[in-house]
Amino acid sequence: MAPQRFQEQFDQIQRSMPDVPLAMGPDDSAEFLYEKGVVLARDGEEAQVVEDTVRERFAEFTGLQADSVRRAGPSAGRSGITRIQVGDPGQGDRRGDRAVAGALRALREVEGRAGHRLVSRNHVVSIAVNACPGDEPVPAPLTLPPNPALEEGLYDQDTAVGVLVIDTGLMHDYRAYAALAHTQGDGQLTETDDKGILQQYVGHGTFIAGLVAAVAPNTDITVRNTLNDAGAILESDFGDKLFEAVDRDGWPAVISLSAGTSNGSSEGLLGVEAFMRELRDQPRTLLVAAAGNNASATPFWPAAYASVPGYENVVLSVGALRSDGEFGACFSNHGPWVKVYAPGERLTSSFTGFGAPVPYVYQHSSYDACRHGFSYACTCQYPKHIGELSEGSKPTSGRPEQVMFEGFAQWSGTSFATPVVAGMVAAHMVAHKEADPRAARRQLLLANSGHAEVRGAVVPALRPPTWSPVPVVQPTPPA
Repeated sequence: MAPQRFQEQFDQIQRSMPDVPLAMGPDDSAEFLYEKGVVLARDGEEAQVVEDTVRERFAEFTGLQADSVRRAGPSAGRSGITRIQVGDPGQGDRRGDRAVAGALRALREVEGRAGHRLVSRNHVVSIAVNACPGDEPVPAPLTLPPNPALEEGLYDQDTAVGVLVIDTGLMHDYRAYAALAHTQGDGQLTETDDKGILQQYVGHGTFIAGLVAAVAPNTDITVRNTLNDAGAILESDFGDKLFEAVDRDGWPAVISLSAGTSNGSSEGLLGVEAFMRELRDQPRTLLVAAAGNNASATPFWPAAYASVPGYENVVLSVGALRSDGEFGACFSNHGPWVKVYAPGERLTSSFTGFGAPVPYVYQHSSYDACRHGFSYACTCQYPKHIGELSEGSKPTSGRPEQVMFEGFAQWSGTSFATPVVAGMVAAHMVAHKEADPRAARRQLLLANSGHAEVRGAVVPALRPPTWSPVPVVQPTPPA
């Protein structure tokens, strides 16, 4: 049975994608979400091989319908991916999809001969596809300065570094925060429900833009609402949306991406393969990507491209430090594919409600998201002000708490460690007059003397000079 937090996240994403039946995978282990009844293949000859092989294999097995195998719509543009329907997406439940599993098994022998993967699930790429998002945003008074605090420095249009944020859109009042004067992009499509309550993950892109601006004031920030559906998008659409963003704005110096998915593979995501190849050939662009909040060592894509040969200097994967900056945050993914860690717990940045407080009702969503056994109060296990919790950190039957945002929020997750590092790369480029972000990445990591401990391993840690540690909260012992 999947953790409660995953069930809630599943429901939220399914509501945002009502026309796309989803399942948990692999099998019922709840490691990721994917589209039921559909697999992905590369356009052209490989797609035909997948279609023919699956149809032939399904004809041999009872319960799998060979006549259901067909192309599901046109090829997906520049991403070079074709959706192939292999079953009825209305059959089965959220715990798995027999047709998709059968299609993957049907290609194993062919893939072995080819020496590479030919078929894939159509994964959901998300800010928080499972486990926890770190925690929910907590209102922070305007009297509390942002953390990291605003770095001193002037904006200069001629030397400003371009940063593209792929996330949710900007809130309507973001320009009321002076630090975002040089930020532009897409607005959040829907900020509140019919009761005026903020929707899940709105403000996420605004929060991230505020962190980049705080660490690197000499930047031109563009925010695209690629992840508008509860912070999620199908893999089959993601590559094309990334291409749309760079076609519209040009290739920036730095792309900050706080989303991804695991996929049970060491070969990355088929849906972004074409984009990653083109990114690799753009020497003046660096992708800074979040390692994910699953408390897992399983590779999380696209961040895990940082360990794929040929992409080591193209992608910088970022994990989160806990609030004191000395150890890894309990929710952060980890492992050798995570190349650097940065503060990611209880950061303070721009959100919404500048001049006109906005209500938000906390949901009972994060109290049991991370694994137990940590020596401090993980923000996932013991979030502040999340509804009405009993002393045992379980929701009571009381009504959720309604709070008001007045501009700033405090939030946790690898989502926010990522723009901190993106900002540090941009700031290094400005300070050293370095035009190459990949060279800036190498220089920054080589010059860095900071380290932290994550799951017993000593790892590189980047801490911006204006960041202040926050005391670690000790869990209340059970009565």
